[in-house]
Amino acid sequence: MLTEGVAPAYPTSREPAGATGVPGSGRVALDGRWTTDQGAAVESAAARIASQAAGRAVVVDLSGLERLDTLGAWVLERTRAEIEAGGGRLSYAGARPEHRILLSEAVLREADVPKKPALGLVYGSLDGIGRSVVRGRHDLVTGIAFLGEVIAACVRVAARPSSFRGTALVNQIEQVAFRGAPIIILISFLVGGIVAQQGIFQLQRFGAQTFVVNLIGLLILRELGVLLTSIMVAGRSGSAFTAEIGSMRMREEVDALRVMGLDPIEILIVPRILALVIGLPMLTLIGALAALAGGGFTAMLYGGLTVEQFLARLQAAVGLHHVFVGLIKAPFMALTIGIIATIEGFAVEGSAESLGRHVTASVVKSIFMVIVLDGLFAVFFAAIDF
Repeated sequence: MLTEGVAPAYPTSREPAGATGVPGSGRVALDGRWTTDQGAAVESAAARIASQAAGRAVVVDLSGLERLDTLGAWVLERTRAEIEAGGGRLSYAGARPEHRILLSEAVLREADVPKKPALGLVYGSLDGIGRSVVRGRHDLVTGIAFLGEVIAACVRVAARPSSFRGTALVNQIEQVAFRGAPIIILISFLVGGIVAQQGIFQLQRFGAQTFVVNLIGLLILRELGVLLTSIMVAGRSGSAFTAEIGSMRMREEVDALRVMGLDPIEILIVPRILALVIGLPMLTLIGALAALAGGGFTAMLYGGLTVEQFLARLQAAVGLHHVFVGLIKAPFMALTIGIIATIEGFAVEGSAESLGRHVTASVVKSIFMVIVLDGLFAVFFAAIDF
């Protein structure tokens, strides 16, 4: 502490850190042990030096120190920075060689953060677009490479069927398809009813409300059924996959599998992706039937159609190939969702913030790619007139 004419009241060889000031000299003599085990006393003494030496030139005499470790050196350097920031100056005297080494290594340094050049609105927008394109290209390359690893793992599993974990596959199918069916049936039923209601309101102007059956039949079986189901699976199962694998990464369980000589892709990824590829077509069919049921109920309620009229019109409007269009898309969308979800899970680092960020990215990227795939398939099927 920086006091006037106060001598130490304890033996410096046994007692904790202390500081004694010489009256009017601006000189402070440190004594005792400025070490980690005396952290509270070190902080207290340093705080008193900083508070009483504001705006003054102070010389700190280190010759009386019994011991000085990294914590004590860092606290002294922090105090020096505080005093100099307040217009004062602190220098050291009587430091032994080992003390000088510690103080030189503990000196506070400003982080060398490169400043970003100021960009205008136009250049800033173009810069953001360019960075997004580069990130998209990186994600595409990463996804293709990861897909290759998954295919190689599937080949290895097929060559050694005894190594395949069927129990994990059944469990994942239960989580993806069986437990996901109720919410998909409910939402598909409601969406089918909403589409039918709006279609009837518009077609009534032309006296053609019966054509709402054609509308909902083609729209749901070809596009809306698989698209809506895929989006819900991406939000439900895809995010769950990312969170599960990300949590395993945080707890180093993935590294533990590698240490034991096991392939994480065979154990963690293959069962989940196969469960999606198997479960999503089933959910698509169930969701399409639920949406048609919701559309039929609305058509009978608002359009005056009977059950027989609705079914007859539906049979005349759609064919079996329309059902196949939706089901053909489902495995590809399932594969895309599984690849994105697992990649984001493996990218999780050791913090909860990273886990939340990658779960969000998994859902957003999956939904985006599902919509892109649906558009590509629509163009393809239109080109081959299917």
